[in-house]
Amino acid sequence: MPETKTKPTPSRDIHAATPVPVRHMGQWLAGAVLLVVALLFLEVLVNNPNMQWTVVFEYLFSADILKGLGITLMLTILAMLLGLFLGVILAVMRLSSSRVFQSVAWGWIWFFRGVPPLVQLIFWYNMALLIPRITISVPFGPTLVNWDVNDLITPFSAAIMGLAFTESAYAAEMLRAGIRAVSGGQTEACATLGMTRWQSLRRIVLPQALRIVIPPIGNDTISMLKFSSLVSILALPDLLYSAQMIYARTYQTIPLLIVATIWYLVLTTAFTLIEHAVEAHFDVTRSRPSLSRALVSNLKAPFALRRKEDLA
Repeated sequence: MPETKTKPTPSRDIHAATPVPVRHMGQWLAGAVLLVVALLFLEVLVNNPNMQWTVVFEYLFSADILKGLGITLMLTILAMLLGLFLGVILAVMRLSSSRVFQSVAWGWIWFFRGVPPLVQLIFWYNMALLIPRITISVPFGPTLVNWDVNDLITPFSAAIMGLAFTESAYAAEMLRAGIRAVSGGQTEACATLGMTRWQSLRRIVLPQALRIVIPPIGNDTISMLKFSSLVSILALPDLLYSAQMIYARTYQTIPLLIVATIWYLVLTTAFTLIEHAVEAHFDVTRSRPSLSRALVSNLKAPFALRRKEDLA
């Protein structure tokens, strides 16, 4: 019988093969439905005459709105700085070996986490009803200081106290968790090198703990930005109160609320980009870019992802 020769099949390089993505019809259908819903919602926003977009653009950059925007930014930054400063102290006190320090820190955290920020704002603003004057004097001697509490606690200072004290309670627990996440062997190594407990905490432990808690602190900063709108109850002319004062005169409530919403979204986006840039700068698993370079890369990220999907 004649021998039949079979041709050898050409070998295929598995790594050279082009991967074919799996088609998920359910995802395509769900995406199409969501796109239609988003377009319908956008149409309602654009074509609804009650939105009064001309009024929105008229007041978007008005002097009162921009002044309120500056006060909102100042409140957010100052309250976060004071809250983090107090949070570090409270976290160290909670981890102290002294029962007195532990009890005081625990009581502070328990109280300010339990009382709503709005209640605190009203309480601090009306502190003069409880303590009209603050007097410091020498026993059986002259009076050194005599302050009127109404002069000390203005709407701005009451807002800072209420927001910062609330933040300090949450920041203390975050920082305490970050400190405990640092390996205890590093503290022992510092003690071996002759460093005091305070030196090891300040130079070794706290920098690493702060790196760990950057994401939740960034999230708290955005929450603080939104919580700052509560100060409108104190007649402090922040962003929301400025919008309220304008629509109280013009009766254009919805357009002015849209103006405030736009600025809150702009600030939230800016804080989010800064948070991601700080995270990338302090990320030990990757190369550390400068803050400006990390911020630029965050701005380019959505466009780079879209281009990659188009090429695929």
